[in-house]
Amino acid sequence: MKNLILLLLTCLVTIPGIAQNPERFESEVIALYDKEYKIDPNKQVVVFTGSSSIRMWKDVQDYYPHINAINTGFGGSHFSDLNFYLSDLVFKHKPDIVFIYEGDNDIAGNKKPDEILETAKEVVSRIRDVLPSTPVYLISPKPSISRWNLEEQYVALNKLMAKYAIEDSMVTFVNVWDPMLNKEGTPMKDIFIEDNLHMNEKGYKIWGKVIGTYLE
Repeated sequence: MKNLILLLLTCLVTIPGIAQNPERFESEVIALYDKEYKIDPNKQVVVFTGSSSIRMWKDVQDYYPHINAINTGFGGSHFSDLNFYLSDLVFKHKPDIVFIYEGDNDIAGNKKPDEILETAKEVVSRIRDVLPSTPVYLISPKPSISRWNLEEQYVALNKLMAKYAIEDSMVTFVNVWDPMLNKEGTPMKDIFIEDNLHMNEKGYKIWGKVIGTYLE
């Protein structure tokens, strides 16, 4: 697998317009690819993938004991990085359902909402080609204290993703944005760790409840 990744990277970096090189995640992805899971054949396989908010959800299996929860999150990733590593992080597991959390770092990386959506569509299209009966759930980029200055861009992206989900019956938009806001419409202050970006246990309980409604 490693040689294949390096070959693809060689081709990728010659393409104009690539904003970042997914090679920075190679060792992390290899570790995720090599990780072994004990799969119960009587339960659905559900892959949770995306950036660090997924990666740091270490106890996701405990939230949903009725499924086989596979966490292939890799920190700092963009939709384009996930697109590059789909075979290793998603297709390998032949999931019944896929939850994706991307877009957060895309916005912070100054990508435009419509540009991000197009890459998200590419990801979904590739999943559809390989796993035609597997529904995809796009988790909305979350609000956070550290990136609240980018609120407008986040809201714009979430609206585009929600609209896309309405138009595609195999895609569902999972809104974690609103449940993470207080009565004043700003991010809750007690749901983050010290960096005011990543969530603590209380934040993940919000996610667990919202996402759980789609896994009942």
